[in-house]
Amino acid sequence: MKTIWAAQALLPTGWASDVAVTVDETGQITDIADGQPARGHRAGILLPAPANAHSHAFQRAMAGLTETRGPDPRDSFWTWRRLMYRFLDLLTPEQVQAITALVQMEMLEAGYATNVEFHYLHHQPGGVPYYDLSEMSQRITAAALQTGIGLTLLPVQYQFGGCDRRELTAGQIRFGNDPARFARLMEEASRALTALPADTRLGVAPHSLRAVAPESVTEAPELAAGGPIHMHLAEQLAEVEEVQSAYGQRPVEWLLDNAHVTDQWCLIHCTQMEVHETTALALTGAVAGLCPITESSLGDGIFDGVRWLDTQGKIAIGSDSNIRISLSEELRTLDYSQRLRDGSRAALATPEHSTGRRLFNAVCTGGARAAGRNAGHIAKGYLADLLALDDGHIDLAGQSGDKLLDCWIFAGDDRMVTDVWSAGRHLVKEGRHIARDQITAAYGEAIKPLRDAL
Repeated sequence: MKTIWAAQALLPTGWASDVAVTVDETGQITDIADGQPARGHRAGILLPAPANAHSHAFQRAMAGLTETRGPDPRDSFWTWRRLMYRFLDLLTPEQVQAITALVQMEMLEAGYATNVEFHYLHHQPGGVPYYDLSEMSQRITAAALQTGIGLTLLPVQYQFGGCDRRELTAGQIRFGNDPARFARLMEEASRALTALPADTRLGVAPHSLRAVAPESVTEAPELAAGGPIHMHLAEQLAEVEEVQSAYGQRPVEWLLDNAHVTDQWCLIHCTQMEVHETTALALTGAVAGLCPITESSLGDGIFDGVRWLDTQGKIAIGSDSNIRISLSEELRTLDYSQRLRDGSRAALATPEHSTGRRLFNAVCTGGARAAGRNAGHIAKGYLADLLALDDGHIDLAGQSGDKLLDCWIFAGDDRMVTDVWSAGRHLVKEGRHIARDQITAAYGEAIKPLRDAL
């Protein structure tokens, strides 16, 4: 048993002072009491730590390398994707493990407790499977074993290069599996996860309506076996147009008419939705997996967060391309996008809660749902996924209540994060991951040949 004591803590009932949280050896919270004398590990401001609900870990090694324009003045997501395909053709399993460990370390230092990895890089260059079909899944697992982060692994099903079922391109060939081989991959990935703690989860991710057969989408709940189901949906205008041309409906319309969408689903991006789609999808209970920094970087569009949240829709936050891993900046970018679109201020605040409080509550509960994880609250019976902020920081000192969240998200950054626990594992101390030096050294060695080649 361990005790974490905080001067201020955000509980389901609201803010409390002098809070002692007791955590057992399984990582569950067994007791919470306020008005307690300081004991155990002392923290300033204690919050639930959300899940990072959408990540392609390997893309972290591309950060900052795609900011030039080629001869085509209309550079877009699709030209970026061609560069990404060229990059991933070089990656080895050892490099993927080192990159993933760095990503998970940076997630933890930013305040996330869980990595939901949308994992689609399965095979060797040229598309030949590794001797062990789950080789790359094992590398994600090995990284999580080193970093200690909570892991929800989502092997991605990828069959086609488009809705017309064209062959995968050279850049996509490492992703591809027919349904039978993908089912085997899921089984082998499940075995690989047994090396990790009991809070680890397995889900499934049909990549998108462009990349899998319609029946693979509708059969996803069976393959998920109770785990989360994630899918890219309505990210780009060209994607919407291709799906509409092939199936006679826009992506959200098709999904709602053909799949039983529940709160087991997390739909990623959803930046190209019409009003009726936003309302209808929110009412299913599905989580919208938002990645505002990446969506800004790629020019995806702006998610209709005001309408979605006003319809009681659930949201989670993710770092996607990992061009920058920052929890506070993701939340700030999401809110600022609403303000820019609507010419408003404090677009996501309510009379009851400030912008920071409403956003943070939403991503904690929605992220836990998207990760299939019993977390998101500082409450008895929940996993101790926790983060602490420095109450002595110049922007937080003397503040209380929701202003703490607002000052962190809108005036500060993740340097305010002092400690992070994942299922009770104390992994970030004084702002640094406990294995930072080893992880960063391994990453530096891994990417050197990649950068030389590019």
